[in-house]
Amino acid sequence: MRNPITSIALAAVIAVSSTDATAALPMMDEKRGVLTIAPLLEKTTPGVVNISVRTRVAQNQNPLYQDPFFRHFFGVPNQPQHREARSAGSGVIVDAKKGLVMTNHHVIDNATSIMVTLKDKRQVKAELIGSDAATDIALLKIEEDNLTDVPFGNSDMAKVGDVVIAIGNPFGIGQTVTSGIVSAVGRSGIGMQGYEDFIQTDASINPGNSGGALVNSKGELIGINTAIIGPGGGNVGIGFAVPSNMAMAVMEQLKTYGKVSRGQLGVTIQDLTPEIAEALELDGKDGALVTGVEPKSPAAKAGLEPGDVIVSVDGKELRGFSDLRNRIGLTRKGANIEISYVRNGEEKTTTARIGDTEAVVLADAGNLKYFSGARFRDNDGKEAKSPNVIVAEVKEGSPAWFSGLRPDDVITEVNKKSVGSVDDLMSILRQPYKVIAMNVKRNGRDMFIVVERNEVG
Repeated sequence: MRNPITSIALAAVIAVSSTDATAALPMMDEKRGVLTIAPLLEKTTPGVVNISVRTRVAQNQNPLYQDPFFRHFFGVPNQPQHREARSAGSGVIVDAKKGLVMTNHHVIDNATSIMVTLKDKRQVKAELIGSDAATDIALLKIEEDNLTDVPFGNSDMAKVGDVVIAIGNPFGIGQTVTSGIVSAVGRSGIGMQGYEDFIQTDASINPGNSGGALVNSKGELIGINTAIIGPGGGNVGIGFAVPSNMAMAVMEQLKTYGKVSRGQLGVTIQDLTPEIAEALELDGKDGALVTGVEPKSPAAKAGLEPGDVIVSVDGKELRGFSDLRNRIGLTRKGANIEISYVRNGEEKTTTARIGDTEAVVLADAGNLKYFSGARFRDNDGKEAKSPNVIVAEVKEGSPAWFSGLRPDDVITEVNKKSVGSVDDLMSILRQPYKVIAMNVKRNGRDMFIVVERNEVG
């Protein structure tokens, strides 16, 4: 049964412009006498693809099987350490001329081969240009002619109540279209990814829709479908999409560098609550309160101090902590940004050159609180056989200390997932795992650190 709110919204769209049928959707098909969005979908759906992935996953084996003496004595044959697995998702052609396809990182994570199937049933092997676990965005390239892309829309213009359409391949049954409205914008704190600024929708999104398109009533791409909330993984009308503006910023870095090179501002921040705003005699209720500034950091060089309230970056107002973190996290190292902030009731402006700080401090909240008190840095230099994360510092007596971390530990995997950067680490630790198992190298020795979280949130 159609959502009554959606029906009202669709009817309103028709009433706005009855004289221009192509500008208002759904439109009346005079021949059949029905309302339809078929013309929009005929232009849009060829740009949404199915993605089939092969991966190698570790076999669950009894530890005794790893003992050569045990295998020889009991005649146990050698068994493969890994097995091949297959999975499916969706993707969106975002540049037809260059053959660029956007999807979710989790769709192609650890893939050994990626196959793209177009709407017209053509199949073509895809090359992975790069992916970013922290935003759950990946970029693929295919060599094929006569492709159709989905034009980008401005996700910052999306409003609650806008009519949206989700296109993907749920459950692998074939391309499927569902409709609904924007239920919320700027959703964060869900604990799904490192950088969260989701568009929430009630358009049905199910397993297999991941990486598919969320388009507005003009057929513009405003989001990449990425996750749902629902018991047993089924749809209950709460789906999330990565905003197109965030996905586009990630795509530009993936095209240029093959990865996302994030900068740091060098501040610790928290949301500006109404109580804090009243205490600081601030008129506005939005912004991010600076609680600390790293010495010699870009923030320190720009003149920011604890107690400042950052209200906008490059002229765009901030809603709060997550908004600022997303803006900085999607700004490449070396870029200049204009920061507006309030100090002692007076609004000021400064320019900061985004760069590296010595390390990243995880927030003392939510799923990360068990590892607060530690500083982490990326290790992708020549000394690393593969990218990983180094524990730069651990305060004695901190939650991270009691969790078992020590300075100079090298974190390579968490819960069997590779950790190539601090962003990867944060993305995994934000997941609602009850138990965290870290693969750590300490003084040249491999070891496990296991943390059981009493609560996740």
